[in-house]
Amino acid sequence: MGLKKQFLKSRPVCKVTFTLPKEAINNAKEIKIVGDFNDWDWEKGTPMKLKDDAYAAIIELEKGNQYEFRYQLDNQGWVNDWEADGYHATPYGVDNSVVYTFEK
Repeated sequence: MGLKKQFLKSRPVCKVTFTLPKEAINNAKEIKIVGDFNDWDWEKGTPMKLKDDAYAAIIELEKGNQYEFRYQLDNQGWVNDWEADGYHATPYGVDNSVVYTFEK
C-alpha cells in the first residue's frame, strides 16, 4: 500500500493518498490523519474512509517539503504508517511517520 503521490502540473501541490490497512486500527471507530499540515489537531484531522480492506484519504500538500504525521484512532491511540517515506524521533519517545513531497 504505502503512500501514493501525484504531482500536479497546474499547481505547486502533491496529492498524497494515505492508506492504512484495516488490521492496523485495533477496532477503532474513527481514524484521522494528523500532522504538521493540520497542527496535530484531531478536530482539523482528515478523516479516513474504509475502501476494500484499508482506510484511505487524500491530502494536497505543498511540493518540496517534508511533513510529519501519524494516524489517530478514536482521538486516543496512535499508529504510524507502515510504509512511510521515513520516520522522525520525537522527544516523547515515539517516532512520527514522514512523507516527502519532493518531485523526482
